[in-house]
Amino acid sequence: MNKAELKEFLDEKVIQYNNQDFIDSDPVQIPHLFSQKEDIEIAGFLSATIAWGNRKMIIKNSHQMMDLMGNTPYDFVMSHSDDDLVRLENFVHRTFNGKDFGGFTKGLQHIYKNHGGLEAVFAKHQEKDSLQKSIHEFKKIFFEIDHLPRTQKHISDPLNNSAAKRINMYLRWMVRQDTKGVDLGIWKSISPAALSCPLDVHSGNVARKLGILSRKQNDAKALAELDVQLRKMDMQDPVKYDFALFGLGVFEGF
Repeated sequence: MNKAELKEFLDEKVIQYNNQDFIDSDPVQIPHLFSQKEDIEIAGFLSATIAWGNRKMIIKNSHQMMDLMGNTPYDFVMSHSDDDLVRLENFVHRTFNGKDFGGFTKGLQHIYKNHGGLEAVFAKHQEKDSLQKSIHEFKKIFFEIDHLPRTQKHISDPLNNSAAKRINMYLRWMVRQDTKGVDLGIWKSISPAALSCPLDVHSGNVARKLGILSRKQNDAKALAELDVQLRKMDMQDPVKYDFALFGLGVFEGF
């Protein structure tokens, strides 16, 4: 395929997968359970944090997280007691355990009490065509308070050469103005043009087969390379192609 044919092909795949049917099998369904801005932000952040492994298990465990927070995540974050955190201790999703969950609850409270909330932190350090510095600065702020060293591994740092797949996916959910009802687009202070593709094994493999990614590792350098190619196809909404790459990989075995 030439460049024009490739763009046409991927645009068709975006239409095919960027619709409400996608929600049923994706953890994006968790923030869709809520209507209050802060509930949506926190539900999305926590479910994106554990979004690796079996997708059914991710969704099941994300629902469990919400249940443990009384299905009022913002209220829980802001007014939890030590006894409430004890209740979280039996939670486990792969290497993310109840102690990590408690640490994240405290980190989120710190973000909302002292830094104006999640949107404010990410917006403060945004660049014209990148949120990777924003992710780096967010991680520093999130862990300003006392925390277990082990919990830090659950937020990736792009400036440490991570593709930061899960947090880029979270940012897509919060920022992208999606008329199809999948991405929530509740953050208006960040442009969708600055978003990066949530690069994982599926989207990476498809991108290589299509000739828009040459780097073998799925790391920050690969993400930067892929970003350049996706921005050539749509400068204002480059991350829409995540639906095409992910759909081709997961649903079609491309």
